[in-house]
Amino acid sequence: MSQAKVFGIHAAQAALDYSADKIKRAWVDHQRQDKRLMPLLEALNKYQIPVVKADRKKLDGLAEGKNHQGIILDIQLPGVRTEADLKSAVQSLDTPAFFLVLDQVQDPHNLGACLRTADAVGADGIIIPKDNSVGITSTVCKVASGAAETVPVYQVVNLARTLRWLKQQQIWIFGSSGDSEQSVFAADLTLPLALIMGTEGTGMRQLTARQCDFRVKIPMQGTVESLNVSVAAGIMMYEVRRQRGM
Repeated sequence: MSQAKVFGIHAAQAALDYSADKIKRAWVDHQRQDKRLMPLLEALNKYQIPVVKADRKKLDGLAEGKNHQGIILDIQLPGVRTEADLKSAVQSLDTPAFFLVLDQVQDPHNLGACLRTADAVGADGIIIPKDNSVGITSTVCKVASGAAETVPVYQVVNLARTLRWLKQQQIWIFGSSGDSEQSVFAADLTLPLALIMGTEGTGMRQLTARQCDFRVKIPMQGTVESLNVSVAAGIMMYEVRRQRGM
């Protein structure tokens, strides 16, 4: 597993809540004694995490000029899981499967936001291809606000092959496509399923789209042609949750 720096009050709190054992050390602004930072310092001491007192210039350099709010953590990033892990997870499920598949999504903010929503709706995990996709990075973890620790991310070598295997396990594959005639709100999403989201603009690759059992769209009333992939995924994942009464 690789290490990275996570910074900011909210991101630091999430790391302490969900992965305190992964934090190797912390840098803290020695001049700050405010109410937002003090609970974090107490938690760092509780978990016996080494704390380095630093000035703002040092922190600015470590955060590469980004807003660190007086705290930076050196943290071991969660690792992505393998195809073998995915197969074990699928075969051990005792409820209808619910996976999110991101086909070549490269923006870490989108993956982080998808992780956060996947955690909220109780999805079983996110599946990504090995090539041309963002993995777990410090930015992903910051945006995910702890969900990178709770939602498994499965990285597969051949996405089409993995989708075919999922279908053999009686999991329905449905994809998001703006040219579909069926609304996501009219589809039966109580089935065991894997939802595929493609990149914004180009959508799913043809090879991936061919694996879909059916495709759905989000009805659009305004003038915009598409939604950000994490926004669209969030709408669809919550529709799954609504239909299943979760």
